[in-house]
Amino acid sequence: MEYFIIIFALFVLIVIPLIMRQRKIAAIRHVLNRKKQNKEIFSMKELAKQFIGKECIVYTVTSNDASIQGVIKEIADGGMVIEKTSGEKEIINLDFVTRIREYPRKKNGKKKSIVIG
Repeated sequence: MEYFIIIFALFVLIVIPLIMRQRKIAAIRHVLNRKKQNKEIFSMKELAKQFIGKECIVYTVTSNDASIQGVIKEIADGGMVIEKTSGEKEIINLDFVTRIREYPRKKNGKKKSIVIG
C-alpha cells in the first residue's frame, strides 16, 4: 500500500506536468507549421488592425493564462503592442495569436463582469 502511494505521488508530480508540456509544445509547432504553409501572418496582421484602439482579449498559444486583456495600441510586422489596464505594455508575437475579440459589453456600454473563453 505504501508503494502505491509513492508511485501515485511520482506520477502526479512528474509525469502529468511532462505530458502537459509536450502538449503545449505540439500545439506551438502545429500553429507555426500551419502559418508557414498558408502564409497566415500577413492576413492576421491585416485583420488585427481593425482592433487598434479597442479594448480586446487576445488569445495565444503560449501565454500562461491563455489570454491577454488590454487596449491594442499598435500592429507592426510580426507583433502587436497591448496596453493593459494596469498601464503596463506587452508585446505579443503574431505567430502565436490564435484569436482576437473585442471585450464584450452590455447594452448600456458597461463591461461584462465575467468573461469565459
